[in-house]
Amino acid sequence: MFYRNVVLIVLTFAASFAFTGCAMIASHTNMLTSAKIKSITSGALGYQPSDLTITSKRIDGTNTYVNLRTTDGKDFTCIINGGNILTLGMTNPPMCNKKGEPINSNPFQR
Repeated sequence: MFYRNVVLIVLTFAASFAFTGCAMIASHTNMLTSAKIKSITSGALGYQPSDLTITSKRIDGTNTYVNLRTTDGKDFTCIINGGNILTLGMTNPPMCNKKGEPINSNPFQR
């Protein structure tokens, strides 16, 4: 019985360290360059990549949060999921909205 409890405790700690390590690896191995971010978000926003300027960028785990400004003065906020070593550089389509408005996490549901 004692041996079983020790094994459960060790496995619990190992799993928690593994998940913590994955989040750290994901945030430190982001492969998204500014050009890639502009290319991905321009399609979702309906602008050319050359019409976008990145005003700020923040990486948290597997998500990249980007604020963009267009040449016509509009501001947008986008969330890009993926683009790191754990996802092999692949990304999901970005979720974007006008700055200050909440992003719809289910864009295809009405």
